[in-house]
Amino acid sequence: MSRDDARAGQDVELEKDRARYGLMAVVFSNLAIAAVAIFGVWQLDGDRAVIVGVLTAAFTAVSGTTTAYLGIKAVSNTARSIALGDGHRREPPQPAPSAQQPAPSAQQNQ
Repeated sequence: MSRDDARAGQDVELEKDRARYGLMAVVFSNLAIAAVAIFGVWQLDGDRAVIVGVLTAAFTAVSGTTTAYLGIKAVSNTARSIALGDGHRREPPQPAPSAQQPAPSAQQNQ
């Protein structure tokens, strides 16, 4: 195994670890936000206006955290694939093989 192959293997493992622990951090933070929101709603004893505010804030926090993680991960993956040359290169479209031209009709010959 060459030095470049060993480094590529280490890079792949590092990316897997980053993705695994990043996703785990997002899931745990979302669970913590949900737990605090549930506890807060439970303690409010039916005050609907405040419950709506707590649930709205919790939903915003969960969606913001998840969207930020997924967006950053997508950009990171795209930048990495471009830097390594793994991206799909656009090639000019190849002309379709041309079929034989139909024979001129009798009307065109006249």
